[in-house]
Amino acid sequence: MPKDLNPNQYFKDRGDASTQLIESLPIELLSKNETVIIGVSEGGVFFADKIAKTVDAQMDILLTEAILAPNNHELAIAMISETEEVVMHKALIDAFDINEDYVYSEAQRKYDEDVLSYVYKYRKGKDLVSLEGKYVVLADECIETGLTMMVALKSVIARGAKNIYIATPILDRAVYQNLLTVCDGVFCPHKIQDYISIEYYYKNFEPMTFDEIEEIVESHMKKPHKENEINE
Repeated sequence: MPKDLNPNQYFKDRGDASTQLIESLPIELLSKNETVIIGVSEGGVFFADKIAKTVDAQMDILLTEAILAPNNHELAIAMISETEEVVMHKALIDAFDINEDYVYSEAQRKYDEDVLSYVYKYRKGKDLVSLEGKYVVLADECIETGLTMMVALKSVIARGAKNIYIATPILDRAVYQNLLTVCDGVFCPHKIQDYISIEYYYKNFEPMTFDEIEEIVESHMKKPHKENEINE
């Protein structure tokens, strides 16, 4: 860790975080196989872009939306993805005695009102890149509860991914152990106890803007990739 950071700050900025993350990846494995890097959040797009460029892979964004508790609009109890996969946080749903019918009806509403609009916003309505038989790396800026990553895992499994890896600069150690049981590998330079909030671990942290994310996604949509080059 650089000497100018305090003990709780692992990264100077996103660029530093992406450098540390890439150093933890099996670059040769990802480079020699047909690999797709998926950003599973708006912030995750930054890291997906850096990884994709490093291993010369396709990159895309997977759009998701949280389903919030009816009595607490800051608490995510489930997640729906653009492939209409739903993952619930069963412990929270049971703890707050939330009916699963509510979760599914909210998931459908969120899909219709929000997720589909994100697909048009970021991908101009185009479908997610083909994942059939490919190595897939799911990238995010952090993993707190694992809910977003779990719905992303479920989505790419449904799309026929061959091997699935997770890449993030920082996550909670308990979540790390859980994710290891459901994918082929988790790459993360900092696994910490009792995760607090992403801003806490950066010296400089600014949210990604729509224009920045749109520019990254569009640049990869225009870029030729290995499969196309071979077919040509």
